[in-house]
Amino acid sequence: MRLLHTSDWHLGRAFHRVNMLGAQAEFIGHLVSVAREREVDAVVVSGDVYDRAVPPLAAVELFDDALHRLADLGVPTVMISGNHDSARRLGVGAGLIDRAGIHLRTDPSAAGTPVVLRDTFGDVAFYGLPYLEPALVKDEFGVEKVGHESVLAAAMDRVRADLATRAEGTRSVVLAHAFVTGGEASDSERDITVGGVAAVPSGVFDGVDYVALGHLHGCQTITGRVRYSGSPLPYSFSEADHRKSMWLIDLAGDGSLTAERLDCPVPRPLARIRGALDDLLADPGLARHEDAWVEATLTDAVRPADPMARLMERFPHTLALAFDPERSPGDPDVTYARRLAGRGDQEIAEDFVLHVRGAGADEHERGVLREAFDAVRADETVREVTR
Repeated sequence: MRLLHTSDWHLGRAFHRVNMLGAQAEFIGHLVSVAREREVDAVVVSGDVYDRAVPPLAAVELFDDALHRLADLGVPTVMISGNHDSARRLGVGAGLIDRAGIHLRTDPSAAGTPVVLRDTFGDVAFYGLPYLEPALVKDEFGVEKVGHESVLAAAMDRVRADLATRAEGTRSVVLAHAFVTGGEASDSERDITVGGVAAVPSGVFDGVDYVALGHLHGCQTITGRVRYSGSPLPYSFSEADHRKSMWLIDLAGDGSLTAERLDCPVPRPLARIRGALDDLLADPGLARHEDAWVEATLTDAVRPADPMARLMERFPHTLALAFDPERSPGDPDVTYARRLAGRGDQEIAEDFVLHVRGAGADEHERGVLREAFDAVRADETVREVTR
């Protein structure tokens, strides 16, 4: 069975101030063309179809167009909701759409109920594990410890239990939206940390033939059977070095597989440039970036006049401008933003406690802070998906 694995479309999302809807529509056309030309047997979409719980109408229309085109091809599609989607909204009409070969899996309680497709070697069971927000699904899965690993492990127990009841030789594919240990994150993914932990070990998925992951925006291989497709388009400058692509997976009758990486059309390359403004404007080595979307970081000791206007004379698609003057580490003018760079909310809060009282937070206090951050994030998730 030949599978086309994609995820993280984020329909409706912009790239800085650039509307990406046209590029997203081009990707959908590319996806449909690949499915037709490469004679794909099933398309799997591993979450974050939309960029937010209540997407703009244009994004909904593009999604509707994608479903119609895939259904017209007669290619079954299995799709789960991600942490950016509203599972309830995305799943509306799932029963009816199912008849057209578009299988939306957004209900955590159905984790152990697969979509079963058949090829010349027998059945392939597709299990859809939508994004599992631990605080919201802990009762469904009966877990004592609220965390990503515990709820995913419980969901996978249901998958393996169902698989054990099926005919010998039944192959299995799991779609999941999670941060798996070994994956490399970028700046454009929403933080899903719970209890100080965001990642789950890949061993959680043991026992199935292929795991089609979503959430991380870089295409990457965790193991031969556990892969991220990544987002088809860039959504932050941290993805400047990404090769945007999908996985074409051939799943043989004995469960062995081969994987081929297929490039996606990207509207414009990304470039991150750094240096003094005059040097950036004069450096002949930067000519290759003149048609790229550019993030420029200026290192001038004194902020130059009209930097964006001057940059855009050479790099007309400059979208982001930052200032990072080159100073010695002990310089008192080192900015607050630079001191916080790369630090999470928990670390910043603990640093604040140390600064205010002269002694760091103890283990109990760190636990209180962690619980507070988890509660706020869970509450924000609930409010977003129910409004």
